Amino acid sequence: MKYFTRITRIRILAVLALLAIGGAFAFAPVSLAQAIQPGSQPVVGSSLVATADPAVLRPNTRHCEVTLLTNQAFDDFNNKDFTFTPPAACRGPWSKVIFTGDFSIQPGVQFDRTGQLFFGGVNIYFGTTAEPLATETDTWHVERDLTDYGTLFTTAQTGYASLGNIVGEDGLNSIIFGTFKLEFYEADFLNPAPRTADEVLPVQQGGNSSFQITSSNTQVVQSFTLPKNVESAYLDVVAQSQNAEEQWFFCVPTDIAAQLDDCQNTAFREVEISVDGKPAGAAPVYPWIYTGGLDPGLWVPIPGVQTLNLLPYRVDLTPFAGTLNDGQPHTVGVSVFNAYSYFTVTAQLLVFEDHGSRAVTGEVTENTLTAPNPTVTNTVTLDANDLGSGVVTVINTENFTISGYVNTSHGRVTTKVEQQSNFKSVANITSSATAYIQDNVNTSTTHAKTTTSEGPLFTTKETDFSYPITVNLDEEVLANGNITQQTSVDQKFERDETDTLLGFPIFKSSVTNEVTPTDLALFVLTPNGYELGQNSDQSSKQTYVYTDSFGRCYDRTLTAAANVLTGIEDKKNCH
Repeated sequence: MKYFTRITRIRILAVLALLAIGGAFAFAPVSLAQAIQPGSQPVVGSSLVATADPAVLRPNTRHCEVTLLTNQAFDDFNNKDFTFTPPAACRGPWSKVIFTGDFSIQPGVQFDRTGQLFFGGVNIYFGTTAEPLATETDTWHVERDLTDYGTLFTTAQTGYASLGNIVGEDGLNSIIFGTFKLEFYEADFLNPAPRTADEVLPVQQGGNSSFQITSSNTQVVQSFTLPKNVESAYLDVVAQSQNAEEQWFFCVPTDIAAQLDDCQNTAFREVEISVDGKPAGAAPVYPWIYTGGLDPGLWVPIPGVQTLNLLPYRVDLTPFAGTLNDGQPHTVGVSVFNAYSYFTVTAQLLVFEDHGSRAVTGEVTENTLTAPNPTVTNTVTLDANDLGSGVVTVINTENFTISGYVNTSHGRVTTKVEQQSNFKSVANITSSATAYIQDNVNTSTTHAKTTTSEGPLFTTKETDFSYPITVNLDEEVLANGNITQQTSVDQKFERDETDTLLGFPIFKSSVTNEVTPTDLALFVLTPNGYELGQNSDQSSKQTYVYTDSFGRCYDRTLTAAANVLTGIEDKKNCH
């Protein structure tokens, strides 16, 4: 009890200090009465999409909904336009803004598709779709917290949904439908409106806010002329692998890729950010697997981690804020290291202004970020028939510091960003006359620490990301020419955050999301090539756990076998 009292007292003092400081140390209290709810209610015995992901935390305040599109059909590659008017009954500032999407796909045959929503040119949703069931309409629900983007919703806007889908060709016959809404929650004493970006600006190419990074289009650069009082800035980025490098985490060195009929450029990718042509940040790429990836049977009814709702990685560009305030054009560049087929990328620049000053000055004082330099060790030896075995190991380590300051209306604020990233991929490969086996163990960890100092006061925000993935794939050629593929995957997303004031922790949170499917698929040889036949011995499990220092805990585990949901377990790890 003494420990609890002491920590509570420290936290209260820290919060009071933050509220008194304001400016760069703005802090938004959270109502402790809020409870985290599941994002959907899956049904045991069903093959409908089932996820353990929680819903976005909602405050207990009056709210309004604005519908952007209702039951919109996606059966071509045309954008679906909408208009938006701010809700008159729930005027901002808001304590929370949430995007919701409800999808369905007709039974039949269809590939997984990429879906995005753009609001005034800004991406507010990025995800992929489920592949259809044979005889039943499948449905799923997604949500995204857009509170930081709140300034977008204060004026009338136009936007569109992009979800290209082919119907009527090559046996593809399933139409996808979507209903999209925005929820606005009013602020009150227990749920105040947090500080939000003053501007949200998309990085674009040719007027498009979603662009492709390829071997021939290696970087997209956007010019911005920003206000003269920028105090801090961030870039939200999503890099979605596509086409030949969809499973980039399974790729091999280019010199053996064609012989193994595999993707090239090794199993390492990373997003590189530049400001005015200088390195400014690096973002790890999450190894998302779509519902048609590796083996579609793996993902019914439980999809992979974030498959239906790709979450952005936020890069802190605040050390550069002082150099962006001269009223001149400045550029932000985005590239993906090792990309060759293509990555679809969106990036949104969030700008926070010093409202007490018309002009802010400053400069970058330290920048040690350089380009990645992975090491590759390849012991795979192949004969003239492309048969052989060996191990490919790829390692990349980065450790950089970027610091800068701004002279604001409330004093000089110094921001120091430190980041350490470690990537390692080990691929054991065997290629024989009757089998192809590849077992990959990939680990990717990033520790990002931002220290913000104003006079004698300082805060830190430390975030640890871990993106481990293990894939075991064994293809065997049968005597009749058919192929069996035994696949197992262990895919995990981990994020731990700690905020401190003067070295005292004021908030901690932890997220773990893990999906572990296995399946045996049969590919049948036909006159038109191999077609996916039946699958067997399928099982899957997803566990999602969230905890924080406010005492909130969410824990849900889903299990599946033979492509139907078999169990739901809640609160196992909450005490």
